[in-house]
Amino acid sequence: MKAVFFTPSHTFRVYLYVYGMYLELRRMYSFTRLKLFSNDKNPTARWSFHLKLLTFLLFVTIIGVFLKSINCEWRWFQDQSQHDGQHDGQLDGQHDGQHDSQRDGQHDGQRDSQRDSQRDGQHDGPRDGQSGSQHDHADKSQQNLDFSVGTGLCRHHQNSSVTPFLSAKTKLSEDAFKWFKHIQKEQGNFSYFEETMNKLFEIFPPIPDLGKPKFNVCSTCAVVGNSLNLKGSKYGPLIDSKDVIIRMNFAPIKGFEEDVGTKTTHHVMYPESAVDLDNSTHLVLIPFKILDLEWLISAFTTGFHGKSYAPIKSRIQANKDLVIVINPAFMKDVHQNWLKNKGSYPSTGFMTVVLAFHICDEISLFGYGADRKGRWSHYFETLKNKNFKTGQHPGKQEYDILQKLNFEKVVKLYPGV
Repeated sequence: MKAVFFTPSHTFRVYLYVYGMYLELRRMYSFTRLKLFSNDKNPTARWSFHLKLLTFLLFVTIIGVFLKSINCEWRWFQDQSQHDGQHDGQLDGQHDGQHDSQRDGQHDGQRDSQRDSQRDGQHDGPRDGQSGSQHDHADKSQQNLDFSVGTGLCRHHQNSSVTPFLSAKTKLSEDAFKWFKHIQKEQGNFSYFEETMNKLFEIFPPIPDLGKPKFNVCSTCAVVGNSLNLKGSKYGPLIDSKDVIIRMNFAPIKGFEEDVGTKTTHHVMYPESAVDLDNSTHLVLIPFKILDLEWLISAFTTGFHGKSYAPIKSRIQANKDLVIVINPAFMKDVHQNWLKNKGSYPSTGFMTVVLAFHICDEISLFGYGADRKGRWSHYFETLKNKNFKTGQHPGKQEYDILQKLNFEKVVKLYPGV
Protein backbone atom coordinates (compact mmCIF):
# COMPACT_ATOMS: atom_id res chain seq x y z
CA MET A 1 0.00 0.00 0.00
CA LYS A 2 1.27 3.44 -0.90
CA ALA A 3 2.14 5.54 2.14
CA VAL A 4 0.15 8.76 2.71
CA PHE A 5 2.21 11.92 3.19
CA PHE A 6 0.83 15.35 4.12
CA THR A 7 2.55 18.37 2.59
CA PRO A 8 2.41 21.78 4.34
CA SER A 9 -0.38 22.90 1.98
CA HIS A 10 -2.36 19.76 2.78
CA THR A 11 -1.92 20.33 6.53
CA PHE A 12 -3.07 23.95 6.28
CA ARG A 13 -6.19 22.99 4.32
CA VAL A 14 -7.02 20.26 6.85
CA TYR A 15 -6.56 22.77 9.68
CA LEU A 16 -8.93 25.31 8.08
CA TYR A 17 -11.50 22.63 7.36
CA VAL A 18 -11.45 21.24 10.92
CA TYR A 19 -11.48 24.69 12.50
CA GLY A 20 -14.45 25.76 10.37
CA MET A 21 -16.41 22.66 11.35
CA TYR A 22 -15.48 23.25 14.99
CA LEU A 23 -16.74 26.86 14.98
CA GLU A 24 -20.02 25.90 13.35
CA LEU A 25 -20.69 23.03 15.74
CA ARG A 26 -19.65 25.20 18.70
CA ARG A 27 -22.17 27.84 17.64
CA MET A 28 -24.90 25.23 17.31
CA TYR A 29 -23.94 23.68 20.66
CA SER A 30 -23.89 27.03 22.51
CA PHE A 31 -27.27 28.07 21.09
CA THR A 32 -28.86 24.76 22.04
CA ARG A 33 -27.28 24.69 25.50
CA LEU A 34 -28.44 28.23 26.33
CA LYS A 35 -31.96 27.35 25.28
CA LEU A 36 -32.07 24.19 27.39
CA PHE A 37 -29.75 25.07 30.28
CA SER A 38 -29.80 28.84 30.63
CA ASN A 39 -28.43 28.70 34.22
CA ASP A 40 -25.46 26.38 33.43
CA LYS A 41 -22.30 28.49 33.50
CA ASN A 42 -19.71 25.79 34.31
CA PRO A 43 -16.66 26.77 32.11
CA THR A 44 -14.76 23.52 32.79
CA ALA A 45 -17.59 21.40 31.38
CA ARG A 46 -17.92 23.61 28.32
CA TRP A 47 -14.20 23.57 27.48
CA SER A 48 -14.00 19.83 28.07
CA PHE A 49 -16.76 19.38 25.52
CA HIS A 50 -15.02 21.69 23.04
CA LEU A 51 -11.78 19.73 23.33
CA LYS A 52 -13.50 16.39 22.78
CA LEU A 53 -15.41 17.78 19.80
CA LEU A 54 -12.26 19.17 18.20
CA THR A 55 -10.42 15.85 18.67
CA PHE A 56 -13.30 13.93 17.15
CA LEU A 57 -13.50 16.21 14.10
CA LEU A 58 -9.74 15.98 13.54
CA PHE A 59 -9.91 12.18 13.69
CA VAL A 60 -12.81 12.04 11.21
CA THR A 61 -11.02 14.39 8.79
CA ILE A 62 -7.78 12.38 8.81
CA ILE A 63 -9.72 9.17 8.15
CA GLY A 64 -11.47 10.88 5.23
CA VAL A 65 -8.19 12.05 3.67
CA PHE A 66 -6.68 8.58 4.08
CA LEU A 67 -9.66 6.90 2.40
CA LYS A 68 -9.47 9.38 -0.46
CA SER A 69 -5.82 8.52 -1.05
CA ILE A 70 -6.70 4.82 -1.15
CA ASN A 71 -9.38 5.55 -3.71
CA CYS A 72 -6.86 7.36 -5.94
CA GLU A 73 -4.39 4.50 -5.51
CA TRP A 74 -6.81 1.87 -6.79
CA ARG A 75 -8.87 3.95 -9.20
CA TRP A 76 -7.19 2.55 -12.33
CA PHE A 77 -7.79 -1.05 -11.27
CA GLN A 78 -11.50 -0.40 -10.72
CA ASP A 79 -12.35 1.53 -13.90
CA GLN A 80 -13.82 -1.56 -15.54
CA SER A 81 -16.12 -2.55 -12.66
CA GLN A 82 -19.12 -1.33 -14.65
CA HIS A 83 -18.40 -4.03 -17.27
CA ASP A 84 -17.67 -7.07 -15.20
CA GLY A 85 -18.24 -6.18 -11.52
CA GLN A 86 -15.08 -7.96 -10.47
CA HIS A 87 -11.66 -6.85 -9.25
CA ASP A 88 -8.40 -7.70 -10.97
CA GLY A 89 -7.73 -10.95 -9.12
CA GLN A 90 -11.13 -12.37 -10.06
CA LEU A 91 -10.67 -11.44 -13.71
CA ASP A 92 -7.25 -13.05 -13.78
CA GLY A 93 -8.49 -16.21 -12.11
CA GLN A 94 -11.51 -16.66 -14.37
CA HIS A 95 -9.75 -15.82 -17.61
CA ASP A 96 -6.63 -17.80 -16.79
CA GLY A 97 -8.72 -20.85 -15.94
CA GLN A 98 -10.70 -20.61 -19.16
CA HIS A 99 -7.59 -19.98 -21.23
CA ASP A 100 -5.77 -23.01 -19.81
CA SER A 101 -8.73 -25.34 -20.22
CA GLN A 102 -9.31 -24.15 -23.78
CA ARG A 103 -5.75 -24.63 -24.98
CA ASP A 104 -4.04 -27.14 -22.80
CA GLY A 105 -6.81 -29.06 -21.07
CA GLN A 106 -5.16 -28.22 -17.77
CA HIS A 107 -7.08 -27.76 -14.54
CA ASP A 108 -7.70 -24.40 -12.89
CA GLY A 109 -5.74 -25.60 -9.90
CA GLN A 110 -2.51 -25.49 -11.92
CA ARG A 111 -2.72 -21.78 -12.61
CA ASP A 112 -0.63 -20.74 -9.63
CA SER A 113 2.14 -23.18 -10.42
CA GLN A 114 2.19 -21.93 -14.02
CA ARG A 115 2.56 -18.36 -12.84
CA ASP A 116 5.32 -19.33 -10.45
CA SER A 117 7.18 -21.13 -13.20
CA GLN A 118 6.70 -18.16 -15.52
CA ARG A 119 8.06 -15.81 -12.89
CA ASP A 120 11.18 -17.94 -12.65
CA GLY A 121 11.62 -17.89 -16.44
CA GLN A 122 10.84 -21.62 -16.73
CA HIS A 123 7.58 -21.54 -18.67
CA ASP A 124 9.12 -22.77 -21.89
CA GLY A 125 11.80 -24.94 -20.31
CA PRO A 126 9.88 -28.24 -20.23
CA ARG A 127 9.18 -27.90 -23.94
CA ASP A 128 12.63 -27.43 -25.36
CA GLY A 129 14.96 -28.62 -22.59
CA GLN A 130 16.66 -25.23 -22.41
CA SER A 131 15.53 -24.03 -19.01
CA GLY A 132 18.96 -22.62 -18.18
CA SER A 133 19.12 -20.33 -21.21
CA GLN A 134 15.53 -19.31 -20.65
CA HIS A 135 16.40 -18.21 -17.11
CA ASP A 136 18.93 -15.85 -18.73
CA HIS A 137 16.42 -14.59 -21.30
CA ALA A 138 13.79 -14.02 -18.63
CA ASP A 139 16.27 -12.11 -16.48
CA LYS A 140 17.26 -9.91 -19.43
CA SER A 141 13.63 -9.27 -20.32
CA GLN A 142 12.84 -8.24 -16.76
CA GLN A 143 15.91 -5.97 -16.65
CA ASN A 144 14.61 -4.22 -19.77
CA LEU A 145 11.53 -3.05 -17.90
CA ASP A 146 12.21 -0.14 -15.55
CA PHE A 147 9.08 0.30 -13.43
CA SER A 148 8.39 3.46 -11.45
CA VAL A 149 8.11 3.18 -7.67
CA GLY A 150 4.82 4.08 -5.97
CA THR A 151 1.43 3.64 -7.55
CA GLY A 152 2.38 0.81 -9.88
CA LEU A 153 0.42 2.51 -12.67
CA CYS A 154 3.23 4.35 -14.46
CA ARG A 155 6.58 2.95 -15.51
CA HIS A 156 9.47 4.22 -17.51
CA HIS A 157 9.97 3.24 -21.12
CA GLN A 158 11.65 -0.04 -21.89
CA ASN A 159 15.40 0.24 -21.45
CA SER A 160 16.72 -1.59 -24.48
CA SER A 161 19.73 -1.12 -26.72
CA VAL A 162 17.62 -1.98 -29.79
CA THR A 163 15.87 1.02 -31.33
CA PRO A 164 12.30 0.01 -32.22
CA PHE A 165 11.88 2.43 -35.14
CA LEU A 166 13.97 2.93 -38.26
CA SER A 167 15.58 6.31 -38.89
CA ALA A 168 18.05 7.67 -41.43
CA LYS A 169 20.83 6.90 -38.95
CA THR A 170 19.85 3.28 -38.32
CA LYS A 171 22.58 0.75 -39.10
CA LEU A 172 21.04 -2.70 -39.30
CA SER A 173 23.47 -5.49 -38.50
CA GLU A 174 23.93 -8.30 -40.99
CA ASP A 175 22.91 -10.75 -38.27
CA ALA A 176 19.57 -8.96 -37.88
CA PHE A 177 19.13 -8.88 -41.66
CA LYS A 178 19.81 -12.61 -41.84
CA TRP A 179 16.95 -13.21 -39.40
CA PHE A 180 14.77 -10.78 -41.37
CA LYS A 181 15.39 -12.67 -44.63
CA HIS A 182 13.98 -15.91 -43.22
CA ILE A 183 10.62 -14.43 -42.21
CA GLN A 184 9.12 -14.64 -45.68
CA LYS A 185 12.06 -16.02 -47.69
CA GLU A 186 13.44 -12.66 -48.78
CA GLN A 187 15.51 -12.85 -52.01
CA GLY A 188 17.16 -9.43 -51.85
CA ASN A 189 20.62 -9.00 -50.34
CA PHE A 190 21.85 -6.71 -47.57
CA SER A 191 23.08 -4.01 -49.99
CA TYR A 192 19.67 -3.86 -51.66
CA PHE A 193 18.00 -3.46 -48.28
CA GLU A 194 20.28 -0.51 -47.40
CA GLU A 195 19.64 1.06 -50.81
CA THR A 196 15.88 0.76 -50.32
CA MET A 197 16.11 2.23 -46.83
CA ASN A 198 18.00 5.26 -48.16
CA LYS A 199 15.20 5.87 -50.67
CA LEU A 200 12.69 5.53 -47.85
CA PHE A 201 14.08 8.49 -45.91
CA GLU A 202 14.20 10.69 -48.97
CA ILE A 203 10.39 10.73 -48.72
CA PHE A 204 9.61 10.24 -45.05
CA PRO A 205 10.98 12.03 -41.94
CA PRO A 206 14.57 10.93 -41.18
CA ILE A 207 13.67 10.87 -37.49
CA PRO A 208 10.13 9.59 -36.91
CA ASP A 209 7.56 11.43 -34.83
CA LEU A 210 6.44 8.80 -32.33
CA GLY A 211 3.36 10.71 -31.27
CA LYS A 212 4.14 10.66 -27.56
CA PRO A 213 1.88 12.85 -25.40
CA LYS A 214 3.97 15.89 -24.48
CA PHE A 215 2.17 17.26 -21.45
CA ASN A 216 1.09 14.16 -19.55
CA VAL A 217 2.97 13.13 -16.42
CA CYS A 218 1.60 9.63 -16.88
CA SER A 219 0.42 9.04 -20.45
CA THR A 220 -2.26 6.39 -20.95
CA CYS A 221 -2.42 4.03 -23.90
CA ALA A 222 -5.05 1.67 -25.30
CA VAL A 223 -3.71 -1.10 -27.53
CA VAL A 224 -6.75 -2.44 -29.38
CA GLY A 225 -6.46 -5.92 -30.85
CA ASN A 226 -9.05 -7.48 -33.16
CA SER A 227 -10.26 -10.43 -31.08
CA LEU A 228 -13.85 -11.62 -31.20
CA ASN A 229 -14.02 -10.99 -27.45
CA LEU A 230 -14.48 -7.26 -28.17
CA LYS A 231 -17.91 -7.88 -29.67
CA GLY A 232 -20.50 -6.85 -27.11
CA SER A 233 -17.86 -5.66 -24.61
CA LYS A 234 -18.95 -1.99 -24.61
CA TYR A 235 -15.32 -0.95 -24.09
CA GLY A 236 -15.65 1.95 -26.56
CA PRO A 237 -15.83 4.88 -24.10
CA LEU A 238 -13.03 3.40 -21.98
CA ILE A 239 -10.79 3.03 -25.05
CA ASP A 240 -11.51 6.59 -26.22
CA SER A 241 -10.57 7.96 -22.78
CA LYS A 242 -6.87 7.09 -23.29
CA ASP A 243 -4.23 9.54 -24.57
CA VAL A 244 -2.84 7.17 -27.21
CA ILE A 245 -5.04 4.65 -29.05
CA ILE A 246 -3.25 2.08 -31.20
CA ARG A 247 -5.14 -0.13 -33.66
CA MET A 248 -3.85 -2.63 -36.18
CA ASN A 249 -4.48 -4.20 -39.58
CA PHE A 250 -8.03 -3.93 -41.00
CA ALA A 251 -9.66 -3.01 -37.62
CA PRO A 252 -12.90 -1.31 -38.75
CA ILE A 253 -14.54 1.22 -36.45
CA LYS A 254 -17.80 2.06 -38.22
CA GLY A 255 -20.60 -0.07 -36.82
CA PHE A 256 -18.54 -1.17 -33.80
CA GLU A 257 -18.08 2.18 -32.01
CA GLU A 258 -19.76 1.00 -28.80
CA ASP A 259 -17.26 -1.85 -28.42
CA VAL A 260 -14.03 -0.49 -29.94
CA GLY A 261 -14.30 3.29 -29.66
CA THR A 262 -13.97 5.97 -32.31
CA LYS A 263 -10.49 7.47 -31.91
CA THR A 264 -7.13 6.37 -33.34
CA THR A 265 -3.69 7.94 -32.91
CA HIS A 266 -1.54 5.10 -34.34
CA HIS A 267 -2.44 2.39 -36.85
CA VAL A 268 -0.08 -0.58 -37.22
CA MET A 269 -0.15 -2.42 -40.55
CA TYR A 270 1.76 -4.22 -43.28
CA PRO A 271 0.99 -3.88 -47.03
CA GLU A 272 -1.44 -6.80 -47.19
CA SER A 273 -3.48 -5.33 -44.28
CA ALA A 274 -3.20 -1.64 -45.19
CA VAL A 275 -6.11 0.78 -44.81
CA ASP A 276 -6.49 4.51 -45.50
CA LEU A 277 -5.97 6.86 -42.54
CA ASP A 278 -6.90 10.42 -41.68
CA ASN A 279 -4.32 13.17 -41.60
CA SER A 280 -3.74 13.02 -37.84
CA THR A 281 -3.08 9.27 -37.47
CA HIS A 282 0.42 7.76 -37.43
CA LEU A 283 0.97 5.01 -39.99
CA VAL A 284 3.16 2.37 -38.33
CA LEU A 285 4.54 -0.13 -40.86
CA ILE A 286 5.85 -3.54 -39.80
CA PRO A 287 8.00 -4.72 -42.73
CA PHE A 288 8.32 -8.48 -43.20
CA LYS A 289 10.26 -8.20 -46.48
CA ILE A 290 12.02 -5.59 -48.63
CA LEU A 291 8.94 -5.50 -50.86
CA ASP A 292 7.04 -3.95 -47.95
CA LEU A 293 9.45 -0.98 -47.88
CA GLU A 294 9.14 -0.64 -51.66
CA TRP A 295 5.36 -0.66 -51.31
CA LEU A 296 5.48 2.16 -48.75
CA ILE A 297 7.57 4.32 -51.08
CA SER A 298 5.39 3.64 -54.13
CA ALA A 299 2.05 3.91 -52.30
CA PHE A 300 2.88 7.56 -51.50
CA THR A 301 4.37 8.41 -54.92
CA THR A 302 3.85 6.59 -58.22
CA GLY A 303 1.56 3.83 -57.02
CA PHE A 304 2.55 0.22 -56.31
CA HIS A 305 2.11 -2.40 -59.04
CA GLY A 306 3.96 -5.38 -57.59
CA LYS A 307 2.47 -8.67 -56.38
CA SER A 308 2.42 -10.48 -53.07
CA TYR A 309 0.64 -13.46 -51.51
CA ALA A 310 -2.50 -11.30 -51.09
CA PRO A 311 -3.94 -8.22 -52.82
CA ILE A 312 -2.18 -4.94 -51.99
CA LYS A 313 -3.45 -1.38 -52.20
CA SER A 314 -1.71 0.53 -55.00
CA ARG A 315 -1.97 3.83 -53.15
CA ILE A 316 -2.72 4.78 -49.57
CA GLN A 317 -4.17 7.88 -47.99
CA ALA A 318 -2.16 8.93 -44.94
CA ASN A 319 0.08 11.70 -43.66
CA LYS A 320 3.63 10.98 -44.87
CA ASP A 321 5.05 13.13 -42.06
CA LEU A 322 3.56 10.72 -39.52
CA VAL A 323 4.95 7.51 -41.03
CA ILE A 324 6.91 5.21 -38.71
CA VAL A 325 8.72 2.04 -39.84
CA ILE A 326 9.56 -0.73 -37.38
CA ASN A 327 13.19 -1.79 -37.13
CA PRO A 328 13.77 -5.45 -38.18
CA ALA A 329 16.34 -5.68 -35.37
CA PHE A 330 13.55 -4.85 -32.92
CA MET A 331 11.38 -7.60 -34.40
CA LYS A 332 14.27 -10.04 -33.97
CA ASP A 333 14.77 -8.90 -30.36
CA VAL A 334 11.08 -9.48 -29.55
CA HIS A 335 11.19 -12.95 -31.12
CA GLN A 336 14.32 -14.01 -29.27
CA ASN A 337 14.08 -12.32 -25.87
CA TRP A 338 10.35 -12.19 -25.34
CA LEU A 339 9.15 -15.31 -27.15
CA LYS A 340 12.29 -17.45 -26.83
CA ASN A 341 12.23 -18.11 -30.61
CA LYS A 342 8.81 -19.78 -30.47
CA GLY A 343 6.94 -19.68 -33.78
CA SER A 344 8.28 -18.24 -37.03
CA TYR A 345 8.04 -14.62 -35.89
CA PRO A 346 5.94 -12.47 -33.52
CA SER A 347 2.41 -11.53 -34.45
CA THR A 348 1.52 -7.95 -35.31
CA GLY A 349 -0.57 -7.78 -32.14
CA PHE A 350 2.25 -8.84 -29.83
CA MET A 351 4.84 -6.54 -31.42
CA THR A 352 2.36 -3.68 -31.02
CA VAL A 353 2.18 -4.34 -27.27
CA VAL A 354 5.96 -4.19 -26.94
CA LEU A 355 6.02 -1.03 -29.07
CA ALA A 356 3.57 0.58 -26.68
CA PHE A 357 6.22 0.45 -23.94
CA HIS A 358 8.20 3.00 -25.95
CA ILE A 359 5.28 5.41 -26.34
CA CYS A 360 3.14 5.22 -23.20
CA ASP A 361 3.44 4.93 -19.44
CA GLU A 362 0.17 3.19 -18.58
CA ILE A 363 -0.91 0.46 -21.02
CA SER A 364 -4.36 -1.11 -21.32
CA LEU A 365 -4.92 -4.06 -23.68
CA PHE A 366 -8.23 -4.76 -25.39
CA GLY A 367 -9.17 -7.44 -27.92
CA TYR A 368 -6.46 -10.01 -27.16
CA GLY A 369 -6.91 -13.78 -26.86
CA ALA A 370 -9.93 -15.96 -27.49
CA ASP A 371 -13.42 -15.12 -26.29
CA ARG A 372 -14.94 -16.82 -23.23
CA LYS A 373 -16.06 -19.73 -25.40
CA GLY A 374 -12.52 -20.35 -26.63
CA ARG A 375 -13.14 -19.05 -30.14
CA TRP A 376 -10.32 -17.36 -32.06
CA SER A 377 -11.59 -14.90 -34.65
CA HIS A 378 -12.01 -11.18 -35.34
CA TYR A 379 -14.81 -8.98 -34.03
CA PHE A 380 -15.62 -7.77 -37.55
CA GLU A 381 -15.85 -11.22 -39.17
CA THR A 382 -18.47 -13.95 -39.18
CA LEU A 383 -16.95 -17.01 -37.50
CA LYS A 384 -16.81 -19.81 -40.07
CA ASN A 385 -14.03 -22.05 -38.82
CA LYS A 386 -14.53 -22.82 -35.12
CA ASN A 387 -11.17 -24.61 -35.04
CA PHE A 388 -9.26 -21.54 -36.22
CA LYS A 389 -6.08 -20.94 -34.21
CA THR A 390 -3.17 -18.50 -34.52
CA GLY A 391 -1.34 -19.90 -37.55
CA GLN A 392 2.45 -19.72 -37.53
CA HIS A 393 2.47 -17.17 -34.73
CA PRO A 394 3.21 -18.47 -31.20
CA GLY A 395 -0.24 -17.45 -29.99
CA LYS A 396 -0.16 -19.41 -26.73
CA GLN A 397 3.24 -18.10 -25.66
CA GLU A 398 2.24 -14.54 -26.57
CA TYR A 399 -0.97 -14.67 -24.56
CA ASP A 400 0.76 -16.31 -21.59
CA ILE A 401 3.20 -13.39 -21.50
CA LEU A 402 0.36 -10.87 -21.62
CA GLN A 403 -1.34 -12.64 -18.73
CA LYS A 404 1.90 -12.56 -16.77
CA LEU A 405 2.30 -8.82 -17.40
CA ASN A 406 -1.31 -8.32 -16.31
CA PHE A 407 -0.79 -10.40 -13.17
CA GLU A 408 2.24 -8.31 -12.23
CA LYS A 409 0.31 -5.06 -12.88
CA VAL A 410 2.64 -4.02 -15.70
CA VAL A 411 -0.31 -3.76 -18.12
CA LYS A 412 -4.07 -3.98 -17.71
CA LEU A 413 -5.53 -6.82 -19.81
CA TYR A 414 -9.27 -6.59 -20.40
CA PRO A 415 -10.75 -10.05 -21.16
CA GLY A 416 -13.80 -8.97 -23.15
CA VAL A 417 -16.82 -11.24 -23.44
